[in-house]
Amino acid sequence: MAETDKKIKVKDLLFLHAILFIYSLASVCSKMAAGYDFFTKGFLFYYGLVLVILVVYALLWQQVLKRMPLTVAFANKAVVIIWGIVWGMTLFGESLRPGMVAGSVIIIAGICLVVSDDA
Repeated sequence: MAETDKKIKVKDLLFLHAILFIYSLASVCSKMAAGYDFFTKGFLFYYGLVLVILVVYALLWQQVLKRMPLTVAFANKAVVIIWGIVWGMTLFGESLRPGMVAGSVIIIAGICLVVSDDA
């Protein structure tokens, strides 16, 4: 099947965004690991979680690529930046700046453009 012949289904997009959500948790665990001294129990725990999340993500990413074109899947990967903003605000007390909002709008518009153009 040629890459242009693949039809994108809503369930496949939901699956993609679920694994991107999981992938975004790696950055949370990475930031948590940075709060501990090198090779302490806390550091090793959170760093181990990062590795587990990345392995799970890599396996699931291959399943996504079987279901949709790489261009669509990779364009949607930018949503991880938005998850990073959400995690920063909710878990780490970071503030939302106008540039972050503008960037998020651009990301969402770009994703919609790529997905609608491919359909």
